[in-house]
Amino acid sequence: MDKQQPNNRRSLLMFISSMLIFGTIGVFRRFIPFSSAFLAFTRGILGSFFLLVFMKLTGKRMGGKLQRGQLIRLAVSGAVMGFNWILLFEAYNYTTVAVATLCYYMEPTIVMLLAPALFRERLTPKKTVCAVIAVLGMILVSGVVGGTGSRQGDPRGVLLGLGAALLYSVVVIMNKKVSGIDAYPKTVIQLSSAGIVMIPYLLLAGGTGGGEFSAAAVVLLLVTGIVHTGLAYVLYFGSMDGLKAQTIAVFSYIDPVSALLFSALFLREPLSISGIIGAVMIIGSAVVSER
Repeated sequence: MDKQQPNNRRSLLMFISSMLIFGTIGVFRRFIPFSSAFLAFTRGILGSFFLLVFMKLTGKRMGGKLQRGQLIRLAVSGAVMGFNWILLFEAYNYTTVAVATLCYYMEPTIVMLLAPALFRERLTPKKTVCAVIAVLGMILVSGVVGGTGSRQGDPRGVLLGLGAALLYSVVVIMNKKVSGIDAYPKTVIQLSSAGIVMIPYLLLAGGTGGGEFSAAAVVLLLVTGIVHTGLAYVLYFGSMDGLKAQTIAVFSYIDPVSALLFSALFLREPLSISGIIGAVMIIGSAVVSER
């Protein structure tokens, strides 16, 4: 989209909707009685199937023949995405949705710090300061400073959330090395790879984790796979052409902010004062670094 053109209203609503959908996944995870691996498998398979159906109905094609290297990178990044989901879903089990989400949103800072070595991008003084502020904010969120000793500061949840952020950073970095492919077929390959790689893992790790297939559990699984993955990505990618890049970068933080609000509203999991300060530092530093 031209830099001087205003944002398209419809595109902005689509993008905000996708961010709000992503922001509710932590709340839904709390009520799904299955293992994180089974949830990741379901999300990958149902999400890729939904995108394929959408592409068929709208006349979108998978594109030209992919080069072998591109296909391998997409498949590997999809597999990494699957394990990234597992760590994030497990983080929700050990700490609050708010803390797990904020740990996960250290990903932009991780990519920023790795960019000079991987892409020869200059780490400006402003970005360096933003990275330091984000790390300090993460310390406050983790409960190491000013923590209450409750579930909010459980180190297992914090470490799992940071591990998920690290894996998602790998996905982002690998995606930067795959260009010239439309977003929809690219995502179909990654989501299906994320689901398929879970099959041997599930066989080794004990399947569904002992959860009961009740009507409510099945509905929640379907919502996570179809709405939180398939529909959310359709809205997300469908809005790209009508928005400025800076608008996308800034409005992306509706996801973690809404996750904090939803966890407080529906799960009664408010952050401590130090956690709120840390959240502002993490999200604020990320927004400033994008400008």
